[in-house]
Order: sequence, then C-alpha cells, then structure tokens
Amino acid sequence: MAANKILYVCQEITPYLPETECAAMCRRLSQAMQERGNEIRTFMPRYGCVNERRHQLHEVIRLSGMNLIIDDNDHQLIIKVASIPSARVQIYFIDNDDYFARKAVLRDEKGDFFPDNDERAIFFARGVLETVKKLRWTPTVVHCHGWFSAITPIYLKKVFADDPIFRNVKVVVSLYGDGFPGELDCGLRAKIANEGVKDKNLQLLDTPSYENFCRFVMQYADGVILASQDVDPKVAELARTSGRRLLEYVSPEAADFFDRYNRFYDEL
Repeated sequence: MAANKILYVCQEITPYLPETECAAMCRRLSQAMQERGNEIRTFMPRYGCVNERRHQLHEVIRLSGMNLIIDDNDHQLIIKVASIPSARVQIYFIDNDDYFARKAVLRDEKGDFFPDNDERAIFFARGVLETVKKLRWTPTVVHCHGWFSAITPIYLKKVFADDPIFRNVKVVVSLYGDGFPGELDCGLRAKIANEGVKDKNLQLLDTPSYENFCRFVMQYADGVILASQDVDPKVAELARTSGRRLLEYVSPEAADFFDRYNRFYDEL
C-alpha cells in the first residue's frame, strides 16, 4: 500500500504541554507514522503556557499575516514552528494574541473553562486548514485529536470540500476521556453557520454539550478511534453505532499498536 500523507490536528502535544493521554499519543503517533514512510504535518495551538524560548519556536513569516473573521471580528493568524529533535518531527503552531496569549490551555486559574473556547476552536481549525493550503500540501488523511480539534471535520466536508487540496481527504477522529462539564457558548451554531455552513446536523449544537459535540463531529468523520479506556461510555456507544469505520481501544503497549493505526489509515 502506498504511503499516506497525514495531517495531525492536535489539541495538545508533549513536550510542549504536560503529558496527558492525548498529548503523549500525538507525540508518539507523529513519529511512528513518519518512521513507517508516511509524510506528516502536525499542528497544535500555541497556548500562552508553551515556553517558546525553551522549545525554540520561531515564526514562519511566509505563512503568517492572514486575518480570519470569527463572529464578525478580525483575528490575525500567526504561524510558528519548532522541532522535536529526538523524534525528527516538526510541529506547526497556530497562534493569535486574542485567543492564545493567556498563560493557560482551556481553563482559567479557578479551573473554569474559558467562555470563548468555542471561538478558539474555530480559529484553530480554520488556521490549520488555511496554512495547509498555503503549504500547497495535499493530505490523504486528516486525523483530529481531542475535542478542541473537532471543528476541523465540518470545515473539511462543507467549507473546503471543493478545494483541490482537500477534495479526496479521509477524516479520522480520535476520542479521549477529555469530556467537559456544562456546555460551550450557546452561539456556537450561529458562528459555524456564519462560515457558510448549511447542514441539518448543526441543530445538534443548539445544546453544545460534550456529548452533542462528539455526536456532531462524528457526522463528518470517515473513521473513529477510541483512543482511551476513559472515553465517555455514551460517546463510545455513539461511535460504535455511527456507521463509521471504527478502531476499538488498543493498549499503547501492544506490539503492533502503531501498525494497527497505519492499517486503519490504509483501509479508509
């Protein structure tokens, strides 16, 4: 089977953030797929708590400078890049002063979710796809990790569907135990609709809970992976009954762990 060109859209990656199940998976998977002959590009947000000096991030001027309109407001897209030397993997960072300057990831010092996390996720998704277009790089698979990356699939299937870069791409969504309490901003549906998205599935976002958000993103996936033993049971059952190609949870310690992922991409 020919090698794939895989775009990883990651909520978090170690060593740039503390190690979580998702952050470790994104780090290891990017390296493993590259070592298996696949061509990869990996993106994450440049949260304000990422130490730019320690990790030697630098701005890519030729990719930066575009303005993205989110909810009728302009926000400048800044692209930075760094490398994980031990893995020989390059990471692209989506940055913006309005959304990512704060010294935190998704929660404030009290542990509460930022009220604009929905807009931050929209900006991240748009920023990744606009940057890939500028790179003139055509992925065969886009693999999204963590709920913060979950806006990406609807843009691929609805907003960028006719773009030659993304026309034939397959979308994979990995689910983790990263659920959030309560709901995202109630205006999320309107903000996505304002991007030119007309789709009946948007009604799921009338109540933008974690479960509904997962239900929504699976509508635009070609494959779903249960990447954690801690996936919410209701969400796991939704994945199993979604009609999408499914990869059940596999222990990262399994000898053929990464080969299973590689085969999953090929089977799509």
